[in-house]
Amino acid sequence: MVQRSTLDPLEEARALVKLRYTRARALKPPMKAIAISADRVGRKSGAAKLPPLKLLQARWREIAGEQVYKFSHPEKISASKDGRILTLRVIPQAAPLVQHQSETIRQRVSVAAGGDITAIRIVQGPISRGAETVVYRRKARALTPDEAATLESGAARIENAGLRAAIVALGKAVLSADP
Repeated sequence: MVQRSTLDPLEEARALVKLRYTRARALKPPMKAIAISADRVGRKSGAAKLPPLKLLQARWREIAGEQVYKFSHPEKISASKDGRILTLRVIPQAAPLVQHQSETIRQRVSVAAGGDITAIRIVQGPISRGAETVVYRRKARALTPDEAATLESGAARIENAGLRAAIVALGKAVLSADP
C-alpha cells in the first residue's frame, strides 16, 4: 500500500520549488575561529608588543635565514608615500647576494612586521649587533712554491708586462683564498 501525502499536490509542488531556491540559515551563529581569538591574545603579550623594527632585529635570524643573517642587519624603517621602506646594513662583500634576494626578504619582513613594507634599501658597511661588530675578512694562505711556479710559467707567454702582472696577481688572489 502506497502512502499518500495529506497535502494538496499543487501545494506540495510549490513547497518543493520554494525549498529548491531558498537558502537555509543556521539556527545559531557559528563558533568564532580559534585562530582569531589566539591572535588577539597573542598580540597583548610577548614580542608582539615590540615596535616593528625591534621585532625585526630580535627575530632577524629566523626571518631572513641563516645565510642572509650573517651578512645583514635591519637598521631602520622609514615611511614613504607608497608604504614603508626597510633599510638593511649589509657588509660590502655580501651586498649582491642580499640584493638578489631582496624581494624574498621583503615578503618575509612584510609578513613579520605587519605588512606594507614596499621596498628594501641596502646600505653597505660594518654590522653592529649589540657589543659585537661583524666585519668579514677573507682568510688568505701562502702559496706553495709549486703553485707560484705554475702560475708564473702559465703567464710567461703573455707579452704585455702590465697584463702579465695583473693576471699573476689575480691568480695569486684566487689560489690563496681560503674556501
